[in-house]
Amino acid sequence: MAQNRPDGRQPDELRPVKIETGVNLYAEGSALIHMGDTRVLCTASWDDKPPPHKKGSGEGWVTAEYAMLPRATQQRTNRERQAGRVDGRSQEIQRLIGRALRAGVNMPLMGERTVVIDCDVLQADGGTRTAAITGGFVALHLAFQKAMERNLLRTLPVRHFVAAVSVGIVQGQPRLDLNYLEDFAAHTDMNCVLAEDGRFIEIQGTAEQEPFAREEMEQLLRLAAKGTGELVQAQKKALKLRV
Repeated sequence: MAQNRPDGRQPDELRPVKIETGVNLYAEGSALIHMGDTRVLCTASWDDKPPPHKKGSGEGWVTAEYAMLPRATQQRTNRERQAGRVDGRSQEIQRLIGRALRAGVNMPLMGERTVVIDCDVLQADGGTRTAAITGGFVALHLAFQKAMERNLLRTLPVRHFVAAVSVGIVQGQPRLDLNYLEDFAAHTDMNCVLAEDGRFIEIQGTAEQEPFAREEMEQLLRLAAKGTGELVQAQKKALKLRV
């Protein structure tokens, strides 16, 4: 029988969500997202040049970088620059963030330009990559808004909002938005990226112990759809858009 969640939430309940905007003086767009005790700073930087593979295409590009501050976790970790390279986990996560955000963008409307989303984890308590996607989209949207104000864009190049959340099976119970303790104990965990209309952009799912059944997967996907729907509302509220 499943026990209560460590923080007392219901199985289908998100952690408290807060998205602050305009937290960086210099970036074209910035957002600090709080998902419970996880905090990720996301900044969007505008570049009027396209990457080499987009030169002459008439289309723009969105890419991302991801890193954890040394004391984002319980034990200090060394900065990646000390190793002289980005580690495999960070590379995988920043590619995920880039793919997820590009799915929400109409690239031809950007013109041959680049937006770089930097996601820096200030404090980690599970779900850092999904928080980075959700907060990163807000920073990206703000950068597009600023570009329109500067007459660099005529039309907002947003196809749909994009948000992400973790789900998992802990003690036999499907749960939404796992914190670190739950993620550590999960028999199955997934990271799900969705468009605001409920369509899935990416699913990363793993059975840590026993394989999971199709019915369990469907339960988790329903939880993810519920959670990202609520996160899109939080994004729109942060952007002062009609919910």
